[in-house]
Amino acid sequence: MTKYTHFILPFFIFFFSNTQAQIEKTEALYKTIMSRDSLLFSVGFNTCNISQMENMLSDRLEFYHDKDGISDKKKFMIDFKNGLCKAPEMRQVKRVLIDKSSEIYPMYQNGKLYAVIQNGSHEFSEKEKGKPEKLGGKAKFTNFWMIENGSWKLVKSLSFDHQAKSTIQEDIPGDDQAIESWLKENKIPTLGLGIIEEGKLKQIRIFGEIKKGVPAPYNTYFNVASLTKPVTAMVALRLVSLGKWKLDEPLDQYWVDPDVLNDPRHRKLTTRLILSHQTGFPNWRWMNPDKKLNFQFEPGTQYQYSGEGFEYLRKALEKKFGKPLNQLARELIFQPLSMDDTDYIWNQHTEESRFAIGYNKEGQPYPTEKNKVSNAADDLHTTIQDYGNFMVSVMKGENLKPEVFQEMTKNQVKTKENKYFGLGFEIYDLGNGNYALSHGGADLGTRCIAFVLPKSGKGILIFTNVDDGHKVYEKLVVHYLGEEGKKIVAIETK
Repeated sequence: MTKYTHFILPFFIFFFSNTQAQIEKTEALYKTIMSRDSLLFSVGFNTCNISQMENMLSDRLEFYHDKDGISDKKKFMIDFKNGLCKAPEMRQVKRVLIDKSSEIYPMYQNGKLYAVIQNGSHEFSEKEKGKPEKLGGKAKFTNFWMIENGSWKLVKSLSFDHQAKSTIQEDIPGDDQAIESWLKENKIPTLGLGIIEEGKLKQIRIFGEIKKGVPAPYNTYFNVASLTKPVTAMVALRLVSLGKWKLDEPLDQYWVDPDVLNDPRHRKLTTRLILSHQTGFPNWRWMNPDKKLNFQFEPGTQYQYSGEGFEYLRKALEKKFGKPLNQLARELIFQPLSMDDTDYIWNQHTEESRFAIGYNKEGQPYPTEKNKVSNAADDLHTTIQDYGNFMVSVMKGENLKPEVFQEMTKNQVKTKENKYFGLGFEIYDLGNGNYALSHGGADLGTRCIAFVLPKSGKGILIFTNVDDGHKVYEKLVVHYLGEEGKKIVAIETK
């Protein structure tokens, strides 16, 4: 390992005995420091952006490395320019923050915040032209941030506990550079990948740019469109498991839409029929000539995908529990799973600088949907990490009674050969008792999909931010899910 490879490995700072308790990930200060971390590494370090690095570092910088000793800002920048960034076209080094390793501690004096300590772990990969990608190593770091001239600057950093790693296997077809080229060829601005193995979210890979010239950070927000529906479904199923809601109870005692009040078929609507898309509703009422909700067939007699059904369920839940859906989801799903970057609505805590703007096929951006009221079927914003952990929870049936999980994974209605809808999820029959749970999301400027295989503990999430992002699905699904992935593709392409 070269001197400069050692140098890049980790970053940052002193522990002081008078720190306050660790702050929650939902707090604004936590998100601010994580944003600074992203600007330092994703925008500065990983792209050899010299001016960005200089801007993020205090003139008083002290950098302590357990292999290479002590550096001030001048020496640090010389090593950065002449080492890592001397020939970036021949050699690229990238830093990746290890999931959930970050801890943020505020520092106070006389009740006033004056600094923040950031602890964590990270890895560094090194790619030389014409050679396989290598992990340069893993290390722990402590960063000390202070406000200087109205902006958080890195003042001290401590880099320690370095552990060398060997050549990594290619996780996706080709190396990172090949993937970036592949995305450009397919005009995919941003790709988020989550890989589940052995029942755990093992990899989070983010490629592309969040906007022109700015690499997408590891915690990029995506609008996942109809991947909202599984979250709403799990809210309802969790309430069923708690004995507070019933799958087959008519919903008319809680809510009746005015458009169908005079149609007696509304009395047949239940949570089961909504979660399996057997309501008889259109996808959206605005698709009807009169823009009103109606029944297009008898509830429970056939399948027809409907966002209106999920919105109907939302209103019934909110009426009974006296809480908006986003609050129910936070209490029942988001908080237990530490999904701190997931919500139905936009508010003061939503960090728009991390959001992957949606594009059409010609590369023109769409306006960003910023819902102030939950939509049970659409427009959830989340990250690969949050939604990946959610899908792991779904796969394991966590926080669901066994009989509720059994109903969720039961073939409620057939949609095509070897494909069904369960409760909130599509079910692929892969033969020999094996199956996949899945859901997709498609809207203006977003194409996303997720699969989990409960029997093998494998899964994949694919998030894109362009109208035709689905064209990369097949290659990724087959690569990561192997023979099971091939069976899924075969079912879809029949």
